[in-house]
Amino acid sequence: MNVREHREALERQILSSFASKAADSRGRRRPVAPCEIRTCFQRDIDRITHSKSFRRLMHKTQVFLQPEGDHYRTRITHTLEVSRIARTIASGLQLNEDLTEAIALGHDLGHTPFGHAGERVLSEILADGFYHNQQSLRVVDLLESNGEGLNLSYEVREGILCHTGPQMPETLEGQVVRIADRIAYINHDIDDAIRGGIIYPMDIPLDASQFLGFDHGSRIHALVADIIQTSLGQGKVLQSGRAAEVMGQLRDFMFEAVYRNPVAKGEEHKAEEMIRRLFEYYKKDPDKLPPDFQDIRIREGIDRAVCDYIAGMTDHYAVEKYHQAFIPMSWSVK
Repeated sequence: MNVREHREALERQILSSFASKAADSRGRRRPVAPCEIRTCFQRDIDRITHSKSFRRLMHKTQVFLQPEGDHYRTRITHTLEVSRIARTIASGLQLNEDLTEAIALGHDLGHTPFGHAGERVLSEILADGFYHNQQSLRVVDLLESNGEGLNLSYEVREGILCHTGPQMPETLEGQVVRIADRIAYINHDIDDAIRGGIIYPMDIPLDASQFLGFDHGSRIHALVADIIQTSLGQGKVLQSGRAAEVMGQLRDFMFEAVYRNPVAKGEEHKAEEMIRRLFEYYKKDPDKLPPDFQDIRIREGIDRAVCDYIAGMTDHYAVEKYHQAFIPMSWSVK
């Protein structure tokens, strides 16, 4: 028995009957020889963390555009916080932590530059809309590795696709990531908004604070503990009615106080205009797209190729490309 086989046997002994087992995975789109050391889900974690799309998350906006300060969240810190919250819940429910982590690390790979501002613009432009969960799946299936994709396990791909939207994930691990994503963004966005002076601690609904606690760590701990206690032995991932109610209160509060706040989001119209003009620029002259996207242009059309290119940009890279396309360059006579 090699290391992987020992791990797979151990999963059968210690994980819940509701947990996904690596040995029972529905496999990959393209079969590969098993690794002697890592299970399929551990291997997927490595494939995601070594990908270019994952590295680019460090320079993509979470909520605040180009904040002045080192401690505001970016898309990659959000991803890591989701991963940690999700693994804690999975551990408490004796679910597969490796599968949970793989889904969490891959769930936002398809996010646009400038956060949801970029997503809104692409959704307006494309006939079928743009959804970052679908784009995340497209990244791992096609866009990474020079068009080969990462060839991830079915359970990881399905969890990435269903981390948001109307369809609930098939696995409990995917369901854990779905709720961990909400717990993470609501709480770290509160933290960042307080740091930025957009809101103050006393603005947070008192009812929610009395139930969850008055600081960042207490709120997350209370929500995680509630899910574990409510879900044990149920075969699904659940919140108590009270926890779901106060989370809804916090979400409504954040939309009113932060996500639609003209002070916090006042620069987004500039980002939206930048994305819109870049799309028009590359659509008008698609030969300027990099070689990696020319095959997509031929197979799926110009709009799809331009969308894939822009969606993969970091904030900084989008600004650089905008400058190259629309801002006159300095010159000198020699």
